[in-house]
This record gives sequence, structure tokens and C-alpha cells, in this order.
Amino acid sequence: MPHDPVAIARDLLMCPSVTPAEGGALAFLEGLLAPAGFTVDRPVFTDEGTPDIENLFAGIGSGNRHLTFAGHTDVVPTGKLELWSHGPFAGDIDGDRLYGRGAVDMKGGIAAFAAAVLDFIEEKGRDFGGRISFLITGDEEGPSINGTVKLLDWASRRGERFSHAIVGEPTNPAALGDMVKVGRRGSLSGFVKLRGVQGHVAYPHLADNPLRVAPAVIAALMDPPFDAGNERFQPSNLEVTSVETGNRATNVVPAEVEIAFNIRFNDIWTVEALHQEIGARVKRAVETTTLRTGRPAPLAYELTFEPTNAVSFLTHDATLIDGLSDAVEAVTGRRPELSTTGGTSDARFIKNYCPVVEFGLVGQTMHKIDENVALDDLRRLKTIYRTFLDRYFAA
Repeated sequence: MPHDPVAIARDLLMCPSVTPAEGGALAFLEGLLAPAGFTVDRPVFTDEGTPDIENLFAGIGSGNRHLTFAGHTDVVPTGKLELWSHGPFAGDIDGDRLYGRGAVDMKGGIAAFAAAVLDFIEEKGRDFGGRISFLITGDEEGPSINGTVKLLDWASRRGERFSHAIVGEPTNPAALGDMVKVGRRGSLSGFVKLRGVQGHVAYPHLADNPLRVAPAVIAALMDPPFDAGNERFQPSNLEVTSVETGNRATNVVPAEVEIAFNIRFNDIWTVEALHQEIGARVKRAVETTTLRTGRPAPLAYELTFEPTNAVSFLTHDATLIDGLSDAVEAVTGRRPELSTTGGTSDARFIKNYCPVVEFGLVGQTMHKIDENVALDDLRRLKTIYRTFLDRYFAA
């Protein structure tokens, strides 16, 4: 009897796995996959200053062609429960939709792939001429330190060699079949701290207000554009995300102001090149600005960057991209756009081990109140994954 992705998704949704809690979701997957012949491991990874994270690696079969499916069972917090029309962990079906936190991001995708693989194994047997694995973390919505990046290293040291990977993130903007993600922009965050001299507002000649310099620094960070993009990537884009003085008194000139920013960058840039470019922009802005006191800059300032493991990448592998696109078109009737839009995902770690693409459900309700998925989308996504599996291992 075919495995039902709706039933699997409901069971997963009823696990309250708000990051970093496991919530029973990985235990459920182990109970689903182990009886089918998967060898299941549940490694726990730790790091100073971060929560311990449970992960799951399940594999079946052997051979040179190894397809891994990557995803996460942790979900973002629910927000105010009274705003939900259905309990976020009730697994309610209302009409033709399934409600719950993680319905599209991304327990629904895991359910669809699990159902497809279980049907595939039942029909083909465990000796199908290749290997299939699940690479599932509980740390994608969290710091992403004790999750996929360490699980990949753990699996590699045990001898796992991946040929291709699919990440089941909700990639489709409006309808199933719209989009396959073949790469991602990088992400880099930083801070500019401008230091002045604190003083009384009524005696400005005894103070230096760093806020007088802040507008020039903000403008320099965001303009001119970093690049115009290219064939596969949007233009790199920097946004200033906060300006903080820590000063609530209206009669005090602040001692310092901190400007926070984040840039999503394409493959034109490396992290090191961005450090240099942003540093040059801030330096020019500070040095060409005069403070209210008439004292010329440079004002004392400090530019720092947060460490980043999110660098831009692009997958070119035709076996993976064309094979998945063909399967999507066979089921939905539409040829998916090949895109690099959106934020970061765990694909940024997997690309160091094998070619990787992302394809999952429609993402319109992810992270929202009343997150939900169409039942028909779950069933069609299962069919897409199954179509891809049949063709991938037939080759």
C-alpha cells in the first residue's frame, strides 16, 4: 500500500520541535525508516555557548551513486497561540489544507520524500543499485553550528560519499513546480561603532555627537550599488538593520552610535573582498565628515564583522538539475525556473561535499501564523520525488 505523505506530515507536525528541541520528530522518523531497512544513527553535537543538538542520519543500499535528502525538523517559534485558527502542533486538516508549524518549512517536504523513498524501496527492494540517505538536523532554524555542517563531517569520516543532494526547502513562490534553487547568495553581517564625546545638549561645544557622522556612513554603506548582478544572481544588496545609541535621555549627547548591517552577496564577491570594500566605504565617509563642533574627522570608529559560513555558490551539475527539472515538468506540466534568490540554507554546507539543489513546497506561509500546506501539493511533491528516484537510479 502506498505511503501517504499527508499522514506522515501530520505525525511530524504533532511533534513540538521548536528549535533547539527535538520534540519527538527525529524519533518518529527513526521509527518510520528503521523498519524499512534503513540504518539509523542519532548523533548529538555540542559546542560552547550553543545548545546541544540531536541529528539523524539514515541510509540504505550500496553503490557508487548516492543520493542524500537533506532537511530539518526544527521549526521557528509559534508566536501568539491565540492568533492561530488551528493549534500549531495539532496536525489539523481543514478542507484541503494541513495546518501546523513546519507544514511547509519543512516537515511537509520531509514527509513527501520519506513517502516516495519508502514506496521506492518496497517496489525495488533494498538492493536497487545505489544508496539513499536522509541527512536531517534539528539546528537549521537555530545557530546552524551543531547541525548539518557537523553531521556532514561525521558522515564523511564514517566513509559516506555523496553523489548528489536535494534539500527539501520550500522553494516555490506561488505554485508547485515554479522554482528549483541551484545556488544561494552569501550573507555577511557587521557593525560600525562611531565614538564621540558625551555631553549636555545645551553645551554642544563640549561634546561631539557621533550621530552627525552616522548618516554619511549609512549612505556610504548602501550606495553606490555593490554590483549589477549577473546571469544567475541578483545584484548584491546591503541593508542597514539598526542604529543604536543606548541613550534614552533627550538632553544627553550620546557617546557612541552603533550601526548594524547585513549584505546578501553574489558570486562576484568573496568575504575578504567585501571586508575591504566596506572598510574603504566607511573610512571615506568618516574622514570626509565634519562634526558639529567644527573638529574635522576622522572620528574614532570601529568596524567589525561577524564570522560567516554563508558564502555564495552555484550548482552546475546537469544530472541533478535536468533530472529534477524533468521530474517536476512531468508531474506539474511546468518547467521550473532555476533560481538563486532568497536567504541562506543548509545547502551552503552540502555544496562542499557534492552538487546540491533545493526543491520543496510552496513557501507563502512559512514562519507565519497558520502555516499550512495544500494536501494535493504534498501528494504531488511525493510523486515528483518518486519520479526523480526512478530515473536517477535507472541511469
